[in-house]
Amino acid sequence: MKTKFQIQELLGIGLTLVVLGIGLAYGLEVMGDVRDDMITGAAGCDATNQTGCAVDFNATDSTMQGVSKIPEKMPTIATVIVAAVIIGVLVTYLWGRFR
Repeated sequence: MKTKFQIQELLGIGLTLVVLGIGLAYGLEVMGDVRDDMITGAAGCDATNQTGCAVDFNATDSTMQGVSKIPEKMPTIATVIVAAVIIGVLVTYLWGRFR
């Protein structure tokens, strides 16, 4: 069984990472706007002190913290993809050469 790989296939992977980054950035911006709308001005709930805020504010804040972990890992994900491609090219080349 032979597997063929073309370098043009990397374009799709790269564009997927770009679209993911843009989508996450805009999503986090929207979540920030929603969270800011939930500041009620109640006792202890303002822009500087958020300990007395309602559950809906805390939920959006926790969601933002969770989603923001994904962009932090994007460089690692890209490195793993590039390493996998390089290893795949080398293995394919060396397998054919020394076979």
